[in-house]
Amino acid sequence: MTVEKTVAPRLVRVREAVTPRDTHEYGSWLLGRVSESQRRRRIRIQLILTTFVIVANLVGVAVTSLVTTVLFPTPNVFGPDVWWITVIFIPPYVLATFAVGAVWATGRVIKSVRWALEERPPTAADYRNTFRAPGQLARMVLVLWFSDAAVLTTMYAVHDPAFIPKFLLGITFPGIVVATTCYLFTEFALRPVAAQALQAGQPTTRLTSGIMGRTMLVWATGSGVPMLGVLLAALVALTMNTLTPTQFEFAIVILAVFALVFGFFLMWLVSSMTITPIRIVQGALGRVERGDLDTDLVVFDGTELGQLQRGFNSMVHGLRERERVRDLFGRHVGREVAALAEQEKPQLGGEERHAAVIFVDVIGSTQLVTSRPAVEVVDLLNRFFAVIVDEVDRHHGFVNKFEGDAVLAVFGAPVSLQCTEGDALAAARAIASRLRDEVPELTAGLGVAAGTVVAGNVGAKERFEYTVIGGPVNEAARLCELAKSVPGHLVAAAGMLDAVTESECANWALGDTVTLRGLPEPTQLAVLA
Repeated sequence: MTVEKTVAPRLVRVREAVTPRDTHEYGSWLLGRVSESQRRRRIRIQLILTTFVIVANLVGVAVTSLVTTVLFPTPNVFGPDVWWITVIFIPPYVLATFAVGAVWATGRVIKSVRWALEERPPTAADYRNTFRAPGQLARMVLVLWFSDAAVLTTMYAVHDPAFIPKFLLGITFPGIVVATTCYLFTEFALRPVAAQALQAGQPTTRLTSGIMGRTMLVWATGSGVPMLGVLLAALVALTMNTLTPTQFEFAIVILAVFALVFGFFLMWLVSSMTITPIRIVQGALGRVERGDLDTDLVVFDGTELGQLQRGFNSMVHGLRERERVRDLFGRHVGREVAALAEQEKPQLGGEERHAAVIFVDVIGSTQLVTSRPAVEVVDLLNRFFAVIVDEVDRHHGFVNKFEGDAVLAVFGAPVSLQCTEGDALAAARAIASRLRDEVPELTAGLGVAAGTVVAGNVGAKERFEYTVIGGPVNEAARLCELAKSVPGHLVAAAGMLDAVTESECANWALGDTVTLRGLPEPTQLAVLA
């Protein structure tokens, strides 16, 4: 399947060969497909972000409530002086804050990636904003939580300063965890847009520094923050004497559970974000190993994992180009010669080999050219050559060269054959039969000879070709000339029959002995029986 490109900067589409067998291009069904319209993509991204930001903040509010009511029960948030803050003021205030904050934060993110949703090329600022968007949303969430911490701590502290550490710890710590979670999930949700941006270049600005920074951020939030909470809880218990030993032990248990649950969730999230691109590359490598080079990956990660995806695409592109050149090379010089050239560095010179040669030439080629349009002549010759190439390949030979409307095929060089003469004679018979049936507009003479030839690279260092030179080549050419006037138009050197099987020999009959032009010794002919 070919790689096609939609209106800039729409993402280069993944080859269809990848999609049915692979995971989704972006690593999750939640993110849709590359072929999805930008309008549906915008709705999808905003829905995912808004839903997750609201859910994450609600979980954070639940944790804050647990910390301020159970973890630190004193001073009591339902006391006679502050109950109205807890019951009347906080619910609508928090609801309004998070509703406005969710719309504000996700709206800013969508604005940062609007270039992609509007299907226009990104500017330098658009590019930077795309990769700053997760950090931007995380900072907005932190601002909301820290603002709430400042407002609520102040309101409660007016009645009792003992509320200060309770609310600072109970609001800021969950806020940090929520902001980190929102950052990671925003990176996940923006993969389709990041993939579009990565087509233009590599990310230069991130909140964290690659996989290491992302992992350290999760460690700091999932383990460092809870441990800091344990430390501060201990300091509060020691300095303010507001907790009984039992309450302090209970607080430690809750903080430990908090660290385990949220630490596990954050590590699972960052591990999933890390392993998904690796698994996609792993699956694609398996297909390449099985010979499927029609594989391109969507580069959607701006860390080292994106470099891995991009490197895989470059590797496969190189392999496809190499295969294309190999195929082109093989078509020009023959697959066996191409394979030999790949295995060892070809050099000028040759070696003596025992080989058989078939020479095929069209009868009445001048009349053919002058009596038909050029396009028709080319089409006719291509059908003629297709029969010859097919039978030569099927009988383990290779077409050495095309000379106008003539063909030289070689058997036994560069690859040795178990029965060189038998393969050449069988191929010649098959060619003659198929030409009569499939290309009746043309008649051709076929000459077949065998013997010792010099096979190797002939030419100059800048330009050479693999060919065979020697008596059998000349003999086959002369037999081809003779065959044009013989019934069946196929003549072989009778000496070849001594080296073939009885079944092949039964297809031939001995003919006259003639002295071919340019050859010193007479040649006994073999013709079709």
